[in-house]
Amino acid sequence: MINPPPEDPQLLVRPIGFIRTAMRTKFDSPHQPKQGAEERNIIQLIPGLDLQTAVRDLAGFDRIWLIWWFHRNSTWKPLVLPPRGGAHRRGVLATRSPHRPNPIGITSVPLIEIDKLNIVVGNTDLVDGTPILDIKPYIPSVDAFPDASQGWIDEVEETLNSAPQYHVTYSSLATEQLAWLRSEWKVDFAPRASELLARDPSVHRTRRIRRLSSGLFMMGCGAWRLFFTVSGTVVEVSHITQGYPDRLLMNGRNDTVPDQEAQISFRTRWSNFAVLSDEK
Repeated sequence: MINPPPEDPQLLVRPIGFIRTAMRTKFDSPHQPKQGAEERNIIQLIPGLDLQTAVRDLAGFDRIWLIWWFHRNSTWKPLVLPPRGGAHRRGVLATRSPHRPNPIGITSVPLIEIDKLNIVVGNTDLVDGTPILDIKPYIPSVDAFPDASQGWIDEVEETLNSAPQYHVTYSSLATEQLAWLRSEWKVDFAPRASELLARDPSVHRTRRIRRLSSGLFMMGCGAWRLFFTVSGTVVEVSHITQGYPDRLLMNGRNDTVPDQEAQISFRTRWSNFAVLSDEK
């Protein structure tokens, strides 16, 4: 006889380390790691757990699996809106959505080197500070199935492999603002924004695109807001603004606000600029 499971079973997991990357917000992170990207990210293993011994023999593998925790999510939904493709909701277990019953993610990354408790890996889709629960070697003979059907993703991939349908341009003001952010603060979200807008600038909750009462469209880009218009197949970015309100920006140092100093400086520099937004 099989014993029934407990009414409320609980499992205990602890991180074995944390990854350090240049991606501070979800917007910075690609939906999947970009193949061929030259990155160096560091997994810092936790001292005192004998993990330096645990990684013995791992150096012989080209790639590893990271099992990690979606630490910025606290809820889940049975139906989700994937960022790729049209505004069509899918069952969460048929997606890679972070809003899962158990917020666990998996990512295959290139293994570059191991230096005691620091594991250097290549391109990834993890934001800075993501807890790592486990590491496993990637074994091509058992982990790769290149001919397997991808379900609804096959249709999305076909669309993504075609040429972008929109041409993205930037006004002189937006160009000035973005150039200032790059030179003064090393903040550059324009390439990622252009990539998304060139594919589909329509209203989409997961891509954080909505239409304002002014007629402008607004897209959330991590700590920033980007405003644009659409005319035929041309998307014109008119301007950007900081994404956080004064009550959070001006109330001392706040570690939960990314690019806080850059946003304060931006606000001061463009204080006379009328923000065309009905966002409260």
